[in-house]
Amino acid sequence: MARQARAESRIIGLVPTMGALHEGHASLIARAKRECSPLIASIFVNPKQFGPDEDFAKYPRTFESDSEKLRQAGVDTLFAPEAAEIYPKDFSTYVHVEGLSERLEGRSRPGHFRGVTTVVMKLLQIVQPHRAYFGRKDAQQARLITQMARDLNLDSEIVVCPIVREPDRLALSSRNVYLNPEQRKAATILYRALEAAKKELEAGGRDALHLQTSLRRKLDSEPLAAVDYAEVVDAETFEPVVRVSRACYVLLAVFIGKTRLIDNLYLEPKAPESDEFMFHL
Repeated sequence: MARQARAESRIIGLVPTMGALHEGHASLIARAKRECSPLIASIFVNPKQFGPDEDFAKYPRTFESDSEKLRQAGVDTLFAPEAAEIYPKDFSTYVHVEGLSERLEGRSRPGHFRGVTTVVMKLLQIVQPHRAYFGRKDAQQARLITQMARDLNLDSEIVVCPIVREPDRLALSSRNVYLNPEQRKAATILYRALEAAKKELEAGGRDALHLQTSLRRKLDSEPLAAVDYAEVVDAETFEPVVRVSRACYVLLAVFIGKTRLIDNLYLEPKAPESDEFMFHL
């Protein structure tokens, strides 16, 4: 399909997923459907991005209902390979983005990003899309994939789309199903902490260390929350900043019980060299 579509000068879109589809995925598919034809979605629970103590075995697998959701959403083709097709017995080549892969998620989940970039590279090579769509909730992942595509001259545009949230503002995630009702209520502390950071920034606060201290204090107020990290970083390098003066992310990773959740606030200058920001939650 992809080869024929390219020959016909049509724009091929790809939405890579690990299944357990929710409204966040639906938003990616809806945008891709508006911009591309044909639209291909993939479902592949990638074993290479799970650490030995992570939830690969219990990761929700809902293939039949996912397939129906994709059909109803107007996806033209579903690509759902077996693990042996992506990683044959003699597989020994991996993609690693230096620097960006070592901090934050990379520090907390060793080997995770090598698995992500490798499988995304394979999907891009197999499908050959003009555009591939990813969510901004996984901000560091999206940045790594964008860097990989740029560095390796891939013929695919990486499109990063806004976070989609539940009515109580918890960022949509396939892992939300692991939360019991008490934990589900407690998990809203991530958004509440980011909202407090937004208000501090709107009031003129620019000291990143002070902002991080405020974030920690807010997160620690929830007894069920255990903070992995709460940092303010440059949006390009993902290195810590001292002062918020350019595009930045406020990044959170928090355990609620045994479930690890991530979320972020993106700060975008309203104009070059401006000290005023647009906030994306």
